[in-house]
Amino acid sequence: MVIEEQFSSLETLLSDSDLPLLVMFYAPWCGPSHLMDAVLEQVKSRMSQELRIAKINSEAHPDLATRYHVHALPSFVLFKQKQPIGQIEVEQTEHLLSVERFMPRLQGLLSSAS
Repeated sequence: MVIEEQFSSLETLLSDSDLPLLVMFYAPWCGPSHLMDAVLEQVKSRMSQELRIAKINSEAHPDLATRYHVHALPSFVLFKQKQPIGQIEVEQTEHLLSVERFMPRLQGLLSSAS
């Protein structure tokens, strides 16, 4: 698996690389979160030199979900230079279930923070 799921802290993940970090907040019971795994794998294969991806279980880390205003699952927070620069909250997951729909939103966040 190319998506990191184990970590000691978010700060450690943010410190381990100069690349932007996309964090997917999910829950084990959330079907749409599992469906987004395949999309994230494709994003990772296309952007492995530009972006890191991690998953955080919002039930295991409710403090992080609260800190980053995660209201729906799955939710994505993009960090650059250790700071949150944008969020993609899936209003209707079917709108993002393809890499062709997800990538433009992600690239928009990346370019707006440049």
